[in-house]
Amino acid sequence: MDGLEILTFGCRLNLVESEMIRRQAQAAGLEDAVIVNSCAVTAEAERKTRQAIRRARHRRPQARIIVTGCAAQIDPSTYAALPEVDQVLGNDAKLSAGSYLSEARVVMTRPPAPALVLEDLPGHARGFVQIQQGCDHRCTFCVIPLGRGPNRSVPIGEILERVRALVAHGYREVVLTGVDITGFGADLPGQPRLGQLVRRLLALVPELPRLRLSSLDPAEIDEDLWRALQEEPRLMPHLHLSLQAGCDLILKRMKRRHSRDDALRLCRRARALRPGIALGADIIAGFPTEDETMFQHTIDLVEEAGLDYLHVFPFSPRPGTPASRMPQVPDTVITERAARARDVGSSRLARSLASRLGRVADILVERGGFGYTEHFAPVRFTSAAAPGDILPMTLTHIEALELHGEAA
Repeated sequence: MDGLEILTFGCRLNLVESEMIRRQAQAAGLEDAVIVNSCAVTAEAERKTRQAIRRARHRRPQARIIVTGCAAQIDPSTYAALPEVDQVLGNDAKLSAGSYLSEARVVMTRPPAPALVLEDLPGHARGFVQIQQGCDHRCTFCVIPLGRGPNRSVPIGEILERVRALVAHGYREVVLTGVDITGFGADLPGQPRLGQLVRRLLALVPELPRLRLSSLDPAEIDEDLWRALQEEPRLMPHLHLSLQAGCDLILKRMKRRHSRDDALRLCRRARALRPGIALGADIIAGFPTEDETMFQHTIDLVEEAGLDYLHVFPFSPRPGTPASRMPQVPDTVITERAARARDVGSSRLARSLASRLGRVADILVERGGFGYTEHFAPVRFTSAAAPGDILPMTLTHIEALELHGEAA
């Protein structure tokens, strides 16, 4: 295989930035190369990054191998020392064409102002707009602030321009993304909040059919955002929450800023304001000092909050974080708890999907025969449709935790 190849790991923000990387590398004239855009959120993410590097060298022995992303930003010397790697670029450098022209083995610079969205993302049915970069909080398990730096927000006017550009290119759903999007605006004049951005965006870009939010910190959801959730049908009825645990002591040791009761109140309020809303959450299994009772509190929270789906992360200590120095839970226990949490998540998802049977939903087509409802439920169908189309469908049955639909 020849040409420029981008391998992406991690979050939606990396997905957006990988297309930016492609364009900067092409502008630099890079042709025979593999660029690995890495993630450092877990040890498993780094393992997969190293595995991808080795496989890329095996597949393409003559290609230039470049490693970038959060893992490269946090620990450039380790990746530069790998025999398969030709160059390491920091998170700032990867978005500059000049970095790919440099003869330096390692190119690292200070964190930049946030990179803005592209006007199109080939191969994706929805557009992504990066509204901020970095995080000002220091959860004890998280290494991402070391890779992404402090919170830096994009001015609202520039975000509106990018959303209009995406709509002009045919996108009918836009996702607001970043490292900590509920931290948006704290560094801008007047300190606008995420809710103000959402309300202004929907008012000033009336031609956008669907707006979706990426992960939200429960401690930072503002009143304007609650009003938008209640009053704006174009804001999708789907929230993904960074809950992490359901035990107050573990939340305190994580240095999270919400309690178990806060999480339950948030979920109740969301359902009261937007009946039928889908609620998902990130959960960490096996955080240091977690015993069986503490873990059960988290499992109980999933049921009490009525969560529709889970993203479960087995805890892995990240070098340099406070949690890495706490008493660790045995790996076998972490694996077992993560599996149990995933089973609970699958059960909750099956229940959620079943509750939507017989209803008509608007499906955003991702690719041939597959798409997502407003609630981000996966749907299979046989109707002819192009990626980006929105089709009304009756939800008829469930197979393998996916809904099936027929044209309404």
